[in-house]
Amino acid sequence: MESRIIDGEAVAAEIKNELKGEVMALKKAEKAVCLAAVQAGENPSSRVYIKNQKMTCEELGIDYMLHELSGQTTQDELIDYIEKLNNDKNVTGIILQMPLPEAINPKAVQWKIAPEKDVEGMHPANFGRLFYGQAIVSPCTAKAAVTLLKSTGVSLKGLEVVMVGHSEIVGKPVAIMLLDSLRESPTVTVCHIATKDLAFHTRRADVVIVAAGKPGLIRADMVKEGVILIDIGINRVPVLDEKGQPVLDEKGKPRKKTVGDADFDAIRPKASYITPVPGGVGPVTVAMLLKNTVEAAKASR
Repeated sequence: MESRIIDGEAVAAEIKNELKGEVMALKKAEKAVCLAAVQAGENPSSRVYIKNQKMTCEELGIDYMLHELSGQTTQDELIDYIEKLNNDKNVTGIILQMPLPEAINPKAVQWKIAPEKDVEGMHPANFGRLFYGQAIVSPCTAKAAVTLLKSTGVSLKGLEVVMVGHSEIVGKPVAIMLLDSLRESPTVTVCHIATKDLAFHTRRADVVIVAAGKPGLIRADMVKEGVILIDIGINRVPVLDEKGQPVLDEKGKPRKKTVGDADFDAIRPKASYITPVPGGVGPVTVAMLLKNTVEAAKASR
């Protein structure tokens, strides 16, 4: 079987192209479209993400504001700052950059973001709307995974879908999204760290979606012919030579590569559709953050 690679870059480009027109229409109607990013403390990996956010927002015509706070900022001070952005009519979306200083509880702060400005879809009110099929915004990575699955054009009605991972960011919302339709939904099984026999579930699945943070978790012998595999995992692992030894760079340090949670090369010959890592769910996740930003702006008064 020749599998089809689900090109996340192409899907993301299509979404962003549609958003450009929506942003233009909003601005013509004199409606604000502004994403405010809040960072407390310095983090190199967060810097890269922020740079990409800013660049993509500029590409689409979305106003972008970065609010940098000291690493000594307390939880109360950060919440006060969030409240100011909640009350700023020119700000239509708020994103809290991770990680936060150790003394701050991320959930306590995220829940203070006004639901109508919560572009990551993590506020309890937005989860409630998602549960009832009335979401304006929803968790970006989960939304990206479902979008890529639906981009195959395969009817999901009655299919067996196994979601590996049950986090609040991915696993749980993916399951809810897939069960949204009354008559066209697949049958969804959610597996997690306490699942007794993971392979029993994945071998019977028409679709496997994995977000466990464990490279090589899903092997070729754990999926059936024709499976659709959506890999959300992002892991950095050493590059090995033909003898299984780490390959060193010019500084004598082990080279690393980015892989997912599934054995892509081994599963690809069996899969009907499969996402690569990188280049699969990642680009669409960024596009979904911007889509949520636009949807929040459209819903604002």
